[in-house]
Amino acid sequence: MIEALGFSFFQQALIAGVLAAILCGVVGTLVVVNRIVFLAGGIAHAAYGGIGLSVVLSLPFAVGVSIVTISAAFLMAVAALKWTHQSDTIIGVLWAAGMAMGIILLDIAPGYQADLMSYLFGSILAVSVLDLWRMAIGVVVVLILLAVFFRSFLAISYDADFAKIRGVPIELLYFLLVGMVAVCVVLLIQIIGLILVIALFTIPPFIAEKYTQTLLGMMGVSVLLSLIFTIIGLFLAYFYNLTSGATIVMTAATGFLVVLFANEYR
Repeated sequence: MIEALGFSFFQQALIAGVLAAILCGVVGTLVVVNRIVFLAGGIAHAAYGGIGLSVVLSLPFAVGVSIVTISAAFLMAVAALKWTHQSDTIIGVLWAAGMAMGIILLDIAPGYQADLMSYLFGSILAVSVLDLWRMAIGVVVVLILLAVFFRSFLAISYDADFAKIRGVPIELLYFLLVGMVAVCVVLLIQIIGLILVIALFTIPPFIAEKYTQTLLGMMGVSVLLSLIFTIIGLFLAYFYNLTSGATIVMTAATGFLVVLFANEYR
């Protein structure tokens, strides 16, 4: 363990894990409580279209992914709000279309050899200092938004109808939440991959919900669990020469199954 900590790339991966845990733990809690896991998954998969767009048009990765991801996120949010009974279908179509567009664009990009695995599971062990700064800025922005709108998020998460009667701008907050999900995907997809983004959005909050009574407590436990899963997964990947993103996902999935069976048979 001490040996691994001596390498700068491993130190940077741990810092990236901490920042990802904060982002996913906080935003993922709101995703789980507001029951928009499918929408969040759709946003993450639609980001593939942005990857293809970036390559074909020679755009900076962050620009292409941001354009497609944020656009898809708001289209999905409109579908969820305006066409409630058909929203799952519309989100599913956008999800599939985004991935298909990305793969086709990568196929036709001249001279580009697509490494789809790198986008599925990321490359957290290759994270750069610039990536860390971007993630740190993202964490600060998300925490500021949370501090400003916490009471409103709390209201819409547990009793949206009552919040609407009290004059809380539900639709505006919904778009803000979806926008936060999209920003997290943009910041994290190349570093930890879309599979790990979805895993950290859902598994730690699901577990935390079983053992906490408040939204803030759920966020804190989610961040802690995300951090534990990430650190354990990174060390296992290092010592056994495994793909880091996949190892972290399996670590989180193991924790999920343990809690599920413990609650079932206690």
